[in-house]
Amino acid sequence: MPSEPDEQLFTRSGTVVSRVVAGETLIVPVRGKVGDLASIYRFNGTGSLIWQLLDTPRGLADLIAAVQREYAVGQEQAQKDVTQFLNDMFSVGLLEVCPRSTMSATEMVATEMTGVLAAAGSR
Repeated sequence: MPSEPDEQLFTRSGTVVSRVVAGETLIVPVRGKVGDLASIYRFNGTGSLIWQLLDTPRGLADLIAAVQREYAVGQEQAQKDVTQFLNDMFSVGLLEVCPRSTMSATEMVATEMTGVLAAAGSR
């Protein structure tokens, strides 16, 4: 499901490194070209799904829909979970807002195609 045209898009901060280790997503902020090992973050399944999706800029509606599909939860619960995750990530500098106008045409097509493919795969 593509984002609304005026909707804010979110993406991972460029100042972090992330890896999946033993089924958990680990995030390490990089400060001055060195990993800040005192500030390692770990995500559960829902956080890992959202983080994976944020590899390309995504709108709130896309993230909510993905959580609803993956975990078979209602829209209200998915919105609460996604909003809390995004707020938490903003507060520690792991997330950035990516204005739609700064996305290249290729990024916009890739983002929309990923949503289409995800929707097709859930059938």
